[in-house]
Amino acid sequence: MIFHVITIFPDFFGPAFAEGVVGQAIKAGKIELRVHNLRDWTDDRHKTVDDRPFGGGEGMVMKADPIFRAVEAVLPTRDEHTRVVLLSAQGKRYQQSTAFAYSQLNELVLICGRYEGVDERVAQHLADDEISIGDYVLSGGELGAAIVIDSVGRLLPGVLGNLGSSINESFTNAGLLDCPHYTRPAVYRGWQAPEVLIGGNHAAIEKWRREAAEEKTKHNRPDLLPRDPQTDL
Repeated sequence: MIFHVITIFPDFFGPAFAEGVVGQAIKAGKIELRVHNLRDWTDDRHKTVDDRPFGGGEGMVMKADPIFRAVEAVLPTRDEHTRVVLLSAQGKRYQQSTAFAYSQLNELVLICGRYEGVDERVAQHLADDEISIGDYVLSGGELGAAIVIDSVGRLLPGVLGNLGSSINESFTNAGLLDCPHYTRPAVYRGWQAPEVLIGGNHAAIEKWRREAAEEKTKHNRPDLLPRDPQTDL
Protein backbone atom coordinates (compact mmCIF):
# COMPACT_ATOMS: atom_id res chain seq x y z
CA MET A 1 0.00 0.00 0.00
CA ILE A 2 1.16 3.53 -0.77
CA PHE A 3 0.64 6.40 1.67
CA HIS A 4 1.00 9.91 0.23
CA VAL A 5 1.38 12.78 2.70
CA ILE A 6 1.01 16.40 1.58
CA THR A 7 2.56 18.75 4.14
CA ILE A 8 4.64 21.87 4.60
CA PHE A 9 6.85 19.96 7.08
CA PRO A 10 8.09 16.92 5.11
CA ASP A 11 10.96 16.27 7.55
CA PHE A 12 8.47 15.43 10.30
CA PHE A 13 7.80 11.92 9.03
CA GLY A 14 11.34 10.49 8.93
CA PRO A 15 11.77 10.39 12.73
CA ALA A 16 8.12 9.43 13.22
CA PHE A 17 8.67 6.13 11.37
CA ALA A 18 12.29 5.44 12.19
CA GLU A 19 11.22 2.76 14.68
CA GLY A 20 8.34 0.38 15.38
CA VAL A 21 6.56 -2.27 13.34
CA VAL A 22 5.22 0.17 10.74
CA GLY A 23 8.65 1.78 10.40
CA GLN A 24 10.18 -1.65 9.86
CA ALA A 25 7.49 -2.46 7.28
CA ILE A 26 8.38 0.73 5.40
CA LYS A 27 12.07 -0.19 5.42
CA ALA A 28 11.21 -3.71 4.21
CA GLY A 29 9.11 -2.36 1.34
CA LYS A 30 5.81 -3.77 2.62
CA ILE A 31 4.50 -0.22 2.92
CA GLU A 32 5.48 2.73 0.75
CA LEU A 33 5.48 6.19 2.32
CA ARG A 34 5.77 9.14 -0.06
CA VAL A 35 5.99 12.55 1.61
CA HIS A 36 5.37 15.58 -0.61
CA ASN A 37 6.24 19.19 0.18
CA LEU A 38 3.17 21.31 -0.54
CA ARG A 39 5.36 24.30 -1.35
CA ASP A 40 6.51 22.50 -4.51
CA TRP A 41 3.11 23.36 -6.02
CA THR A 42 3.34 27.13 -5.56
CA ASP A 43 4.38 29.67 -8.17
CA ASP A 44 5.62 32.71 -6.23
CA ARG A 45 9.19 33.13 -5.02
CA HIS A 46 8.11 32.92 -1.37
CA LYS A 47 6.33 29.58 -1.97
CA THR A 48 3.21 30.91 -0.27
CA VAL A 49 0.60 28.35 0.78
CA ASP A 50 -1.68 30.57 2.92
CA ASP A 51 -3.59 33.85 2.75
CA ARG A 52 -5.87 36.04 4.85
CA PRO A 53 -9.42 34.71 5.39
CA PHE A 54 -12.32 36.33 3.57
CA GLY A 55 -14.52 38.17 6.06
CA GLY A 56 -11.62 38.92 8.37
CA GLY A 57 -10.69 37.13 11.56
CA GLU A 58 -7.69 35.60 13.23
CA GLY A 59 -4.95 33.62 11.56
CA MET A 60 -4.33 32.56 8.00
CA VAL A 61 -6.04 30.01 5.78
CA MET A 62 -4.31 27.43 3.58
CA LYS A 63 -5.00 28.16 -0.07
CA ALA A 64 -6.93 25.69 -2.22
CA ASP A 65 -4.82 25.86 -5.39
CA PRO A 66 -1.52 24.35 -4.14
CA ILE A 67 -3.43 21.53 -2.45
CA PHE A 68 -5.51 20.73 -5.54
CA ARG A 69 -2.41 20.77 -7.72
CA ALA A 70 -0.49 18.55 -5.31
CA VAL A 71 -3.21 15.92 -5.03
CA GLU A 72 -3.81 15.87 -8.78
CA ALA A 73 -0.08 15.42 -9.37
CA VAL A 74 0.54 12.61 -6.86
CA LEU A 75 -2.75 10.84 -7.62
CA PRO A 76 -3.59 11.59 -11.27
CA THR A 77 -6.24 8.85 -11.44
CA ARG A 78 -8.72 7.97 -8.72
CA ASP A 79 -10.92 4.91 -8.28
CA GLU A 80 -12.49 2.74 -5.57
CA HIS A 81 -9.02 1.65 -4.45
CA THR A 82 -7.83 5.19 -3.67
CA ARG A 83 -8.88 7.76 -1.08
CA VAL A 84 -8.01 11.39 -0.39
CA VAL A 85 -8.30 12.44 3.25
CA LEU A 86 -8.11 15.90 4.81
CA LEU A 87 -6.93 15.95 8.44
CA SER A 88 -9.06 18.60 10.13
CA ALA A 89 -10.47 19.45 13.55
CA GLN A 90 -13.82 19.89 11.77
CA GLY A 91 -13.82 16.34 10.42
CA LYS A 92 -15.62 13.17 11.44
CA ARG A 93 -14.00 11.32 14.32
CA TYR A 94 -11.47 8.72 13.18
CA GLN A 95 -12.22 5.19 14.38
CA GLN A 96 -10.81 1.67 14.12
CA SER A 97 -13.48 0.79 11.56
CA THR A 98 -12.17 3.64 9.38
CA ALA A 99 -8.63 2.31 9.73
CA PHE A 100 -9.80 -1.11 8.59
CA ALA A 101 -11.61 0.38 5.57
CA TYR A 102 -8.48 2.32 4.59
CA SER A 103 -6.36 -0.82 4.91
CA GLN A 104 -8.27 -2.27 1.93
CA LEU A 105 -7.04 0.52 -0.38
CA ASN A 106 -4.07 0.64 -2.74
CA GLU A 107 -3.25 4.32 -2.19
CA LEU A 108 -4.21 6.81 0.52
CA VAL A 109 -3.49 10.54 0.28
CA LEU A 110 -3.34 12.47 3.57
CA ILE A 111 -3.56 16.27 3.44
CA CYS A 112 -2.09 17.96 6.51
CA GLY A 113 -3.88 21.17 7.37
CA ARG A 114 -2.16 24.07 9.18
CA TYR A 115 -2.77 27.64 10.35
CA GLU A 116 -6.39 28.62 11.06
CA GLY A 117 -7.69 26.02 8.62
CA VAL A 118 -7.94 24.98 4.98
CA ASP A 119 -10.02 26.60 2.26
CA GLU A 120 -13.36 24.78 2.49
CA ARG A 121 -13.33 23.96 -1.21
CA VAL A 122 -10.68 21.32 -0.47
CA ALA A 123 -13.10 19.49 1.85
CA GLN A 124 -16.05 19.98 -0.50
CA HIS A 125 -14.54 19.21 -3.89
CA LEU A 126 -11.19 17.41 -3.47
CA ALA A 127 -11.14 15.25 -0.34
CA ASP A 128 -13.18 12.06 -0.12
CA ASP A 129 -13.12 12.26 3.69
CA GLU A 130 -12.50 14.94 6.29
CA ILE A 131 -11.41 13.33 9.55
CA SER A 132 -10.36 14.35 13.04
CA ILE A 133 -8.35 12.10 15.36
CA GLY A 134 -10.08 13.46 18.47
CA ASP A 135 -12.02 16.24 20.10
CA TYR A 136 -9.11 18.63 20.48
CA VAL A 137 -7.12 21.00 18.28
CA LEU A 138 -3.53 20.39 17.14
CA SER A 139 -1.11 22.81 15.52
CA GLY A 140 -1.35 20.86 12.26
CA GLY A 141 -2.34 17.64 10.61
CA GLU A 142 1.07 15.95 10.65
CA LEU A 143 0.55 14.15 13.97
CA GLY A 144 -2.89 13.04 12.82
CA ALA A 145 -1.51 11.77 9.52
CA ALA A 146 1.16 9.77 11.38
CA ILE A 147 -1.56 8.21 13.54
CA VAL A 148 -3.56 7.22 10.46
CA ILE A 149 -0.48 5.70 8.81
CA ASP A 150 0.37 3.71 11.93
CA SER A 151 -3.17 2.51 12.63
CA VAL A 152 -3.77 1.51 9.00
CA GLY A 153 -0.27 0.20 8.32
CA ARG A 154 -0.33 -2.28 11.20
CA LEU A 155 -3.46 -3.88 9.69
CA LEU A 156 -1.73 -4.69 6.41
CA PRO A 157 -0.63 -8.27 5.70
CA GLY A 158 2.81 -9.14 7.01
CA VAL A 159 3.28 -6.02 9.15
CA LEU A 160 2.46 -7.60 12.52
CA GLY A 161 4.19 -10.83 13.42
CA ASN A 162 0.94 -12.33 14.71
CA LEU A 163 -2.26 -11.76 12.72
CA GLY A 164 -4.29 -12.18 15.91
CA SER A 165 -2.63 -9.08 17.33
CA SER A 166 -4.80 -6.89 15.09
CA ILE A 167 -7.96 -8.91 15.73
CA ASN A 168 -8.06 -9.40 19.49
CA GLU A 169 -7.58 -5.81 20.61
CA SER A 170 -9.52 -2.69 21.55
CA PHE A 171 -12.41 -1.60 19.28
CA THR A 172 -12.33 -4.79 17.19
CA ASN A 173 -14.15 -7.25 19.48
CA ALA A 174 -17.80 -6.15 19.56
CA GLY A 175 -16.59 -2.56 19.89
CA LEU A 176 -15.19 -3.20 23.39
CA LEU A 177 -11.85 -2.19 24.81
CA ASP A 178 -9.25 -4.92 25.05
CA CYS A 179 -9.20 -7.02 28.20
CA PRO A 180 -6.51 -6.44 30.87
CA HIS A 181 -3.20 -8.26 30.37
CA TYR A 182 -0.69 -9.66 32.87
CA THR A 183 2.74 -11.26 32.69
CA ARG A 184 5.38 -12.62 35.08
CA PRO A 185 5.78 -12.44 38.01
CA ALA A 186 2.39 -13.75 39.13
CA VAL A 187 2.69 -11.66 42.30
CA TYR A 188 4.22 -8.19 42.08
CA ARG A 189 4.45 -5.99 45.18
CA GLY A 190 1.68 -8.04 46.69
CA TRP A 191 -0.65 -7.67 43.69
CA GLN A 192 -1.76 -11.06 42.36
CA ALA A 193 -2.45 -11.70 38.69
CA PRO A 194 -5.87 -13.38 38.24
CA GLU A 195 -5.61 -17.07 39.06
CA VAL A 196 -7.80 -18.01 36.09
CA LEU A 197 -5.09 -16.80 33.68
CA ILE A 198 -2.53 -19.08 35.27
CA GLY A 199 -4.70 -22.19 35.57
CA GLY A 200 -4.60 -23.25 31.91
CA ASN A 201 -8.38 -23.66 31.47
CA HIS A 202 -8.80 -21.99 28.08
CA ALA A 203 -12.59 -21.83 28.21
CA ALA A 204 -12.44 -20.18 31.62
CA ILE A 205 -9.76 -17.79 30.38
CA GLU A 206 -11.86 -16.72 27.39
CA LYS A 207 -14.89 -16.18 29.64
CA TRP A 208 -12.81 -14.09 32.04
CA ARG A 209 -11.39 -12.03 29.21
CA ARG A 210 -14.84 -11.24 27.78
CA GLU A 211 -16.17 -10.21 31.17
CA ALA A 212 -13.04 -8.21 32.04
CA ALA A 213 -13.20 -6.40 28.68
CA GLU A 214 -16.82 -5.45 29.34
CA GLU A 215 -15.94 -4.21 32.83
CA LYS A 216 -12.97 -2.17 31.59
CA THR A 217 -15.11 -0.64 28.85
CA LYS A 218 -17.84 0.20 31.35
CA HIS A 219 -15.28 1.92 33.58
CA ASN A 220 -13.17 3.77 30.98
CA ARG A 221 -15.40 4.14 27.92
CA PRO A 222 -19.08 3.66 28.81
CA ASP A 223 -19.97 5.50 25.60
CA LEU A 224 -18.92 2.38 23.65
CA LEU A 225 -21.51 0.17 25.33
CA PRO A 226 -25.01 -0.32 23.86
CA ARG A 227 -27.50 2.07 25.42
CA ASP A 228 -30.47 0.85 27.40
CA PRO A 229 -33.59 2.43 25.83
CA GLN A 230 -35.23 2.53 29.25
CA THR A 231 -32.46 4.69 30.75
CA ASP A 232 -32.49 7.07 27.77
CA LEU A 233 -36.10 8.08 28.35
